[in-house]
Amino acid sequence: MRRRRTIYHNDARHSYLWYFEPPMHLEDAWIPIDEVAGTAVDTFSYCVERGDGVFYPTKVGKMFSVEDGKPQSKHNYEWRAAACMLSLMERGLDPMQVLIDRAYEHGIDFFADLRLQRLGRMYPESELENGGGGWAEERVRDLKFDISRELVMDYPIQGLELDFTAAFGDGPHFYFKDGGTPENTATMTEWVRRVSEMTRSRSGAPCEIGARIFPTERGNLEQGLDVRTWLSEGLLDFVVPVAYVYTVLDPNMPFDWVVEPAHESGASVYGFLQHYLQDNNVGAKGRLFAGLEEFRAASANFWEKGVDGLCTWSLDWPLGDVERNLLSNMGSPELVRGRDKRYVVSRKDDIAAMVDYRHHIPHELSPPLPTAAHKIPFTIADDIGGDDSRVSETTLRIYLTNVVSADRFNMDLNGQSLAGEPMRRVWKKGRDAYPFTNPRNHYLEFALVDIVPRKGENLLEISLESRPDGLTGNVVIEEVEVEVRYSPYPEGL
Repeated sequence: MRRRRTIYHNDARHSYLWYFEPPMHLEDAWIPIDEVAGTAVDTFSYCVERGDGVFYPTKVGKMFSVEDGKPQSKHNYEWRAAACMLSLMERGLDPMQVLIDRAYEHGIDFFADLRLQRLGRMYPESELENGGGGWAEERVRDLKFDISRELVMDYPIQGLELDFTAAFGDGPHFYFKDGGTPENTATMTEWVRRVSEMTRSRSGAPCEIGARIFPTERGNLEQGLDVRTWLSEGLLDFVVPVAYVYTVLDPNMPFDWVVEPAHESGASVYGFLQHYLQDNNVGAKGRLFAGLEEFRAASANFWEKGVDGLCTWSLDWPLGDVERNLLSNMGSPELVRGRDKRYVVSRKDDIAAMVDYRHHIPHELSPPLPTAAHKIPFTIADDIGGDDSRVSETTLRIYLTNVVSADRFNMDLNGQSLAGEPMRRVWKKGRDAYPFTNPRNHYLEFALVDIVPRKGENLLEISLESRPDGLTGNVVIEEVEVEVRYSPYPEGL
């Protein structure tokens, strides 16, 4: 049965166990729950393992950085995490149960998020990167089943989240050497079927089962993940489309394909809001957290796609008023409707492209001239041109590098030329992130009046028509964004 949820995910490390010194005080152990309590968050997702040991006292695997009952690591933060967990256990406290109990005190549901690719130091010879068979080996599938069963049967969690997307490696496949062959796909579906049956067999309070999946259907199928079959058989209660390695907020994430089959099966879809606006993996020189207007834009787009709730994680820590405000605005579509937004088109990343998660910028406009028009699709949730619209300003910004004022472009929005719209060239100053920034380059900033983006899918087309004599290099489209500003008053006299 579909259910509205606002989910905050904690990976147990970067904003928790890495930071505290042993012995761990209960007040510190409660922080992941306490810092989101009182916002729109009603579900807490907790990463129970990184891939090299679990963050709770397991009976079937190995604990993270613990050897012979003692913390063991060459890194201070890993040693600290293990020592903190052990210090709670020495007092008769289960580190994960402490979080579960605290969540229930605040009326927050607890989901255990289980990463599936890596084997928690159990069978290193079976890892694909070490020449093993990965999930083609029965003992690998049995290990992950046993950990799933331990989580469901030994802890009063309200959801098990099978995380297929926190996957790494140099090769194109994460679970099977030869990827999504029919045999491998059937093997993975049978495993999901087995875990689903086990989860739903728990007596007492029910436990939901869901999966983190890659954004595109092709990206899943290439890994042997037949999400449509899982949904049609009713094996899942929810799905969360996301690419773990792509940490930039993407308001155009292409997960539309999964919404209808999920809803037809009674399963929920939760949109995932990544936390960065800029990151090294997309060519930025540093990291910049997304702000409220960017979160509103992505949230609004996801609500329009038909999601049943939203999820985010790893906001700037420790969480303060800014971050709690973000979490409070995620609770429903009404909270972002009619509010200022900034839709930022996300940039390419080679690792994301490995799972068929592709983007359209940066792009070089290369001679001969005129160049072919480069197409940049994007989605807008606001009805800017509607009869009762309260939108007061719509601004399109296109950041170009290796550009001079004498360059001439053709730019169309949904087939209509922008040549007649007011445009100015603005020095690139704040938020410098990408190569060749500073006043050598600039934004083309359009104040859109007669030609505005439509609600839903839009298409921006850009071509370079001419350059001044002697300037022979390429122009690069680095950034594209649409800013929508609202007024409380209607337009006109």
